[in-house]
Amino acid sequence: MNETSKRGIDWGSLILGILFVLTALLSFQDPAGNLIAIVMVFAIFAILKGVFEIFARNRMKELTGYKAYAPIILGVIDIIIGVYFLFNLNIGVAALPFIFAIWFILDSVFGLFALDLAKSVSTGYFWFTLVVDVLGIILGIMLLMNPLSSALTLSFLVGFYFMLFGITHIVYAFR
Repeated sequence: MNETSKRGIDWGSLILGILFVLTALLSFQDPAGNLIAIVMVFAIFAILKGVFEIFARNRMKELTGYKAYAPIILGVIDIIIGVYFLFNLNIGVAALPFIFAIWFILDSVFGLFALDLAKSVSTGYFWFTLVVDVLGIILGIMLLMNPLSSALTLSFLVGFYFMLFGITHIVYAFR
């Protein structure tokens, strides 16, 4: 008997995978209702991202001596947006498509201003960052043009992510 057959089923991964798949199916059923949950998650991640931006900027300054101000500005904006939407969920649902569009555009524009730092890391990283930032600007503009469709699309994207994550856990449970 080999070691693979002795392992059995990883019940924790199986249960977690099933829960993720069920959550995905629920989000596909009610995309508009799912937007409140997305606003809450968005608000929490915006706060965390803002804190990370500030700490990453300080760490970058310690390591390279490069004083970038864009991460501080972006970090403070992220924290303010996150706190505001955490305590104003209905406004968050109405503003979510616009916020995502503006967030994509601002992040990408600030990323373009930091390309000199990316170039100092490597040429490949420079080109990757440039392409991602340009795509972010294009996506942001597209989201601004059709806010209702982008709001409902966000709900489906979250559901799709949960579905993939759930399937991955279920497959892992039987490895």
